[in-house]
Amino acid sequence: MSAVKPQQADAFLKAPPRGVSAVLLHGGDPGLVSERAQTLAKRVAELAKPLGEILRLDDNDLDADPDRLVVELGTIPMFGGRKIIRANQSRKLNAAMLKPLIEGGKIEGFLIVEAGQLKAEDAMRALFEKSDSAAAIACYADEARDLEGLVRDVLAPLNLDISPEAKRLLISRLGADRQLSRAEIEKLGLYALGKGRIEEDDVEAVVGDASEMAVDKIIQAAANGRAQVALNECERAVAAGESPQYVIIAALKHFQRLHRVRMALETGASMEDALRGLRPPVFFKQKDAFAAQVEAWSSALLTRGLQRITETQRATRAAGGQFGSMDETVLTESMLLDLARLAASRNTANKTRSRPS
Repeated sequence: MSAVKPQQADAFLKAPPRGVSAVLLHGGDPGLVSERAQTLAKRVAELAKPLGEILRLDDNDLDADPDRLVVELGTIPMFGGRKIIRANQSRKLNAAMLKPLIEGGKIEGFLIVEAGQLKAEDAMRALFEKSDSAAAIACYADEARDLEGLVRDVLAPLNLDISPEAKRLLISRLGADRQLSRAEIEKLGLYALGKGRIEEDDVEAVVGDASEMAVDKIIQAAANGRAQVALNECERAVAAGESPQYVIIAALKHFQRLHRVRMALETGASMEDALRGLRPPVFFKQKDAFAAQVEAWSSALLTRGLQRITETQRATRAAGGQFGSMDETVLTESMLLDLARLAASRNTANKTRSRPS
């Protein structure tokens, strides 16, 4: 087949073409990748006679039984139906492994592979796009038209209408990730349940800015030493259109606030008094997590973290715009990795001090 065009994706998911037995879903919106994979798996199962069986396989399954995927996809169930396998691209499940299956036409079941952002020349993407029995669907961050449809799909079953002004405000705060957007709309729907019509005040009351929430996940992961999570979330945010500069600025603000409170503690203030002095104040739901980070980081390590962030900010701006987005992303991810390493060294030091002598 070939790459499925974005405007054709929904039609493809509702009625997968005969002859297609493997689909790759890839792109910068992991929430949309996952949602479409779930939709496709359910639809293929419904079309089977009798109802198909959906299985998820990961590297642990393939480590335990290297032939598991081949056996599951190549076996016709005794009582009919069809095996639908969902799996993520990984060290085990890669283009080299799948090539004999897809090019050899040996799939009796249905394979759905979920992946992140893939370049046109990527081996996995090329394999699915060039095979007659496979297809690839790119999943990009939602545009306003897509989000309007998502709002309608979520609110309609709840018998809720939404004013044009409220809809514009809502859509302006969505879009960083499909699953995150859906969750925010569902939260809004539950809040307004029984009102009949959603107004701007309702949106203001319960819906956060999706972009800010996505970037906050990056910074929190780095500050807690979760390097891979920080890098993955950064990749998702940038692929969804977020600026690496915004990630750097958000990191700088967060570490400045941590440093300010930490210095207050080291000069004798209580945690409560130190937090009370922050402007803007810490959101009450994040207060405990923020305080835990303050307790865990020393002022010396926070100073090193701030120096690293400042160096990155200077590097991305020094050339007066000569850096491209790819360079900015690489520099930002390197900064996040170093911050996470500082956090890890902090955790190691804390564990060493806590051991009994």
